[in-house]
Amino acid sequence: MYRRVNSGRFIAFATVGIVIVMAVFTWVMYGMAQRVFLMTEVIIEMNQSMKAMVGTQISMADDMHTMALNIKDMNGNFSEMNSNVAALSANMVDMTKSVKSMTMNVNRMTHDIGQASYAFSQPMSYMWGGMLPF
Repeated sequence: MYRRVNSGRFIAFATVGIVIVMAVFTWVMYGMAQRVFLMTEVIIEMNQSMKAMVGTQISMADDMHTMALNIKDMNGNFSEMNSNVAALSANMVDMTKSVKSMTMNVNRMTHDIGQASYAFSQPMSYMWGGMLPF
């Protein structure tokens, strides 16, 4: 038995077996290292994507803040516009009253101009026509 363990054939088979086991182990470790390397690259790319996403969210938050300020300004402008429309309505009412008064004054002026034209064209008839202006 001692001779069998120390024989050249047993040592050769044992050495070949050890080499094969070590080659398989090295191949498995190499494959695992490649997977770890690939996973590291994916994590790095995912980190860059997360950074870009955070930048986009910050930009979006700034845009939403600006939009909220614009809406607030718009609400103020609508309130101001409502008061301006109310003032315009009040001015239209005043204008309507003024136009009515102006129409009556124009009618009086037309009558007075007619009387003055009659007085200048026929002064004697105007004075003794039944209506004495003096």
